[in-house]
Amino acid sequence: MDEHILFLTGKLAERSLNRVIESMQPAPFSHAVHVLSIQVAGLMTADMIRRRLPGALGADRVIVPGRCRGDLEPLAAHFGVSFQRGPDDLKDLPRFFGREARPLDLSKHDVRIFAEIVDAPNMSVEAIITQARAYRDSGADVIDLGCLPQTPFPHLEESIGALHDAGYRVSVDSMDEDELLRGGRAGADFLLSLKNETLWIADEVSSTPVLIPSKAGNLRALLRAIEAMDKKGRPYLADPVLDPIHFGFTEALVRYRELRRRLPQLQIMMGTGNLTELTDADTLGIQAILMGIISELRITNILTTQVSAHASGVVHEADAARRMMYAAREANDLPRAFGEALLALRSLDPFPYSAEEIAATAAAIKDPSFRIQISPEGLHVYNRDGLRTATDPFKLFPHLGLEADGSHAFYIGVELARAQIAWQLGKRYVQDQELEWGAAQLRRSDDSEARRASAPGGENAKAAS
Repeated sequence: MDEHILFLTGKLAERSLNRVIESMQPAPFSHAVHVLSIQVAGLMTADMIRRRLPGALGADRVIVPGRCRGDLEPLAAHFGVSFQRGPDDLKDLPRFFGREARPLDLSKHDVRIFAEIVDAPNMSVEAIITQARAYRDSGADVIDLGCLPQTPFPHLEESIGALHDAGYRVSVDSMDEDELLRGGRAGADFLLSLKNETLWIADEVSSTPVLIPSKAGNLRALLRAIEAMDKKGRPYLADPVLDPIHFGFTEALVRYRELRRRLPQLQIMMGTGNLTELTDADTLGIQAILMGIISELRITNILTTQVSAHASGVVHEADAARRMMYAAREANDLPRAFGEALLALRSLDPFPYSAEEIAATAAAIKDPSFRIQISPEGLHVYNRDGLRTATDPFKLFPHLGLEADGSHAFYIGVELARAQIAWQLGKRYVQDQELEWGAAQLRRSDDSEARRASAPGGENAKAAS
């Protein structure tokens, strides 16, 4: 027997909710819609539901608006059925039920991230620990101490010890044989990088070496180093080296593919900095493509850096990308519908409401609070006094009558700025919510929720949902 679901909503959204549910038919459930004696569904609370809902009305499950506040567990106990929050926007219900059919699990991955501290010799041990903590919080698994040419690193051993004491795995990255030897003797977990000429270092220490070609682009030289390490019976990683665009990038990808073809079980590393650092493009898209290649070739280690300002979030981005690609590969599916962490500038469905639908909602509004929504046609601001539409907030503001209310004018200005940015880029805009930037989001104010609640008109100016 199909599940019977009760959808709770407000008066303004009832018609839209019914249309969306009908558009999902045939659905594996029967349904009913109950209006909870409230205009705006987004203002619903768990306490209000308990007081106003006469009963479960024969439902097996009750779906409440995504912005409904309060604990739903007491409601389940009181009414004897499951209560669940739906999406923030009712237009996302089809996708919401699609996710139910395939729960989204991004907890797993099979790629280890080495995050390089590129100027470690010039940093104090305390500063190195602080940077390592930030990298680990972003998803790094190994902290790579980057040594610099002709730059002394007298506290290398101390740094390795301090990182180990703090629970980090450590690699030492150097072109200097002495530094690699010192790092290995100090207990570094990995050494980057050894060539045929420096494989002797592996005999002196227990660190796992990362092998690279003696000459750039020479896969045969790398294969010789691999053969030599196999004879030693020692674990190692191999890195054919990813060259920058216009300096061997495509041929480098061919080398990775050929190495995997020859040695299906080989532990391979790819350094991604030559793409993320040396390409003036948003790194999130680069990460998505690179991690897709890494996933297909079963590469299980990457080395990344955060040097350039535009690459300041690559560790976090790589973490999001490895989880998404792993989930998609395990599901034998395209990397779609596995979360929106890799979508920063665009949204999958930026304009859920047409201008006509917004106008119909505006016509039903009876209170003075302003609602702001966007559609392909532009920005829409409305209350009981009417609807205004424009693509430029400056053309809207003179018609809102806010000259005498500075604090409310400031609030509306902030919201219109967000709405304009979302409209220009093709992002989802929801009034009283910050724009979502996926894994590209570096900073978020901890008190943003409190500020929104205290903003004049902020709690009552939410668009009907």
